[in-house]
Amino acid sequence: MAWTTLIGAAELARHKDAHWRLFDCRHDLVRAEFGREAYRDGHIPGALHLHLDEDLSGPVTGKNGRHPLPDPRRLAEKLMSCGVGDDTQVVAYDDAGGMFAARLWWLLRWLGHDRAAVLDGGLQAWRGEGHPLTADVPHYPRGALSVRLRRDWVDAAYVLSRLHAPDMLLLDARSPDRFRGENESLDPVGGRIPGAVNRYFRDNLASDARFKPAGQLRAEFEHLLGSRDPHTVVHQCGSGVTACHNLLAMEVAGLCGSRLYPGSWSEWCSDPARPVAAGAG
Repeated sequence: MAWTTLIGAAELARHKDAHWRLFDCRHDLVRAEFGREAYRDGHIPGALHLHLDEDLSGPVTGKNGRHPLPDPRRLAEKLMSCGVGDDTQVVAYDDAGGMFAARLWWLLRWLGHDRAAVLDGGLQAWRGEGHPLTADVPHYPRGALSVRLRRDWVDAAYVLSRLHAPDMLLLDARSPDRFRGENESLDPVGGRIPGAVNRYFRDNLASDARFKPAGQLRAEFEHLLGSRDPHTVVHQCGSGVTACHNLLAMEVAGLCGSRLYPGSWSEWCSDPARPVAAGAG
């Protein structure tokens, strides 16, 4: 059996074996060393650390957003050096409700590797069920990972050409205040892409920081979609990270085929010629 969206802590503890690779994706957007430090202090046995800025993103130019897509060959090389191959079940986790782990999940699907899941409830769920942590850093033999890139994403030109068009529903995963253009602390311009609809990524989670049941997620996203097909949905956020959380939630809900705008708001607002909206909407 392959896990392709979520896996629970009990299942992970029961099924983890030589064909599985775990990745600790903990990160802090304002303190880049947090994830590495947290990993050194203790992580799920067998896990390796991947850094959002260094491993799961490409070089920043000032025009391509804060977390542009990495070079796919470079990403595949990193994963293979960690022992990931075509038959490997990958599980990503963090301590932020899947906020960062979902980025690795989406990147693996982009590379064509579907055997990837996010640990539902993250590190807190693992510890809450009594499972141990370790400071030991594992070493694995090199894997052989085939790259079959999918066109699961769109660029700024695509979004610009379809603003307010019926064949694109743009879902913004940022918090409601940032969506309105208020309290912007990460990007130099506040606001949103015109026509975007707010779906705060944390609304995908129940009070225990696990994803809501599939049926509830489906009802909530169908309310936003109306009569639109899921293939019309383009996800964005501040930099293409938490947008992956909404994309994962739609897949959990059985609403498959939506796409990511990786550059998101941080790329969009870098060009003053692109339109900006703000306020309630």
